[in-house]
Order: sequence, then structure tokens, then C-alpha cells
Amino acid sequence: MDPAVEEYHDEEDDDTVEYDVCRIKRDWGPGEEGSLISHNVGGEMDTEKRDIPFFTKLYTLAQILGILTVVLVGVWCGSFRGGFAWSSDPHLQFNWHPFLMTLGLVFLYANGALIYRGFRYEKKKKLKVIHMLVMLAAFVFVIVGLVAVFDFHNASNIPNMYSLHSWMGMATVLLFAFQWVAGFLTFLFPGLRASVRATYMPVHQFFGLFIFVGAVTTSLLGLTEKILFTHKADYKDLPDEGILVNVTGLVFILFAGLVVYLTATPAYKRQTTEDEVLLTDTVLE
Repeated sequence: MDPAVEEYHDEEDDDTVEYDVCRIKRDWGPGEEGSLISHNVGGEMDTEKRDIPFFTKLYTLAQILGILTVVLVGVWCGSFRGGFAWSSDPHLQFNWHPFLMTLGLVFLYANGALIYRGFRYEKKKKLKVIHMLVMLAAFVFVIVGLVAVFDFHNASNIPNMYSLHSWMGMATVLLFAFQWVAGFLTFLFPGLRASVRATYMPVHQFFGLFIFVGAVTTSLLGLTEKILFTHKADYKDLPDEGILVNVTGLVFILFAGLVVYLTATPAYKRQTTEDEVLLTDTVLE
């Protein structure tokens, strides 16, 4: 039988509790190895936070790689593409596009998804608000990045939306917008039934990873497209800029792989805390 997911509302602190009922019911068994709550000899509950093997190392490595992607794209735009400007120089205005897309749709988006992993012992409601705000900040950077590339194309008489990179990028941004609105209405907007939230949760999780993978794939296409336009004949000789872009692409892939692994691995998912279990008064099959 598939485990059911229920949410309970605490009237004192207005905190929303989500948990796997069947798992919690099993975990009430005294002395069960690996249980969420275990009992010691005196019968008191052990609330010590357990260390998950390799999680801290992998999470730290993911953060380093994520920051490195932003730094490498910034170095590429600043050192090889001439720097940054706005409407005064459309060619330099374009450089805001790869930088802000990397910052928003790759780095910040990934960290928004990892909130529930890196801070698994914080209250769920608090994490929901932080998750929503990080994703909102990412979306703002994405919008500015889109304005930069459209302004550049219009000022340079370059057609918009002509490449696979642009098609995938726009589809990813639109999915991101729908995902944010649907998540806000489902998990933060008051009054929605718990059963609806439980039904939508796996859909939200799937499209969260789908959008992130789409963003990374689109970024790789964009890097290749831009460098080929710049070094048409001599790119095969791997000039310095080409090497930097190739290394940047590899870092993107490593970062994406770690984020997907940390997000999808069951052992790293946020577990229900003891306080959340104690707030409930009913366990349903």
C-alpha cells in the first residue's frame, strides 16, 4: 500500500506538518534501528540530530561548484566579452544575460531546491517561506537577463527566438513562472485542503528538477552557441576563451549532477521532527 501524506495544522504556531504516516507509525516502535524517534532505557525520547554520511561533504562541494559556475561565467563576460553595460552599449548589455541566468536560474534555483536538505531540522513553514523567497529572487534575475538579451537583439537587428537555445530557455522560464505560482497557491495560500497539497507535491517535485535540468541544458547550449559565433573558424584550435567555456560547461554538469543527487536521494530528504509528531493527535492508515 502506498504511504499517504497528511498535513496537520498547529493552532498555536500556525505551522504546517507534512509526514509519511506509515513511516511514523513504524517509527513509534521502541528501539527500532534507524527510526525517527527511539526510546532509551528510561523511556524518554531521543531527539539528537543524527549525522547523515557524506551529506555535509557533498552539500559543501555542491555550493563550491555552484559559486564557481557564477564566477566562471562572470570572468568570461568580464575578461573575454568586454564587461558589462546597459543600453549605452547593447553588445555589453548582452553579457548580463548569461551572467544573470546563471545566477538566477541555475545557482539560486538550485539552492532554493536544496533548502529542505541543508536545513532539514528547521520548521517546515519557515523553510517554505525561505524557499518561496529564494525562488522569487531567482525569477527577478531571470527577467532582467531576458530583457538584456531582447534589447541586444533588437538593437543589433538580430531575430528573436530563432535558436534551440532560445526556445528551450523560454520554455524553461515559463515553466518556472507556472511552478512558482502553483507552489505559492498550493503550499502557502491558506485554506487549501491537505489532500490537494498531498496530491500536488510529487508533481511539484518532478517539475522542480525538470526545470533545473532544463536550465542547465539551455545554459550549455547558450555557451556553445555564443563561442561558435565568436570563433567560427579557429574554435577548433581551442583559444583561451574556448578552453574557459569548455571548463565552465563541465562545472555546470558536475554541479547539476550533485544537485539532482542531493535532491533525489531519499536518505537526504527532510525528516519529520519529534515536535511535529507530538503536535499530531491522530495517525491514519
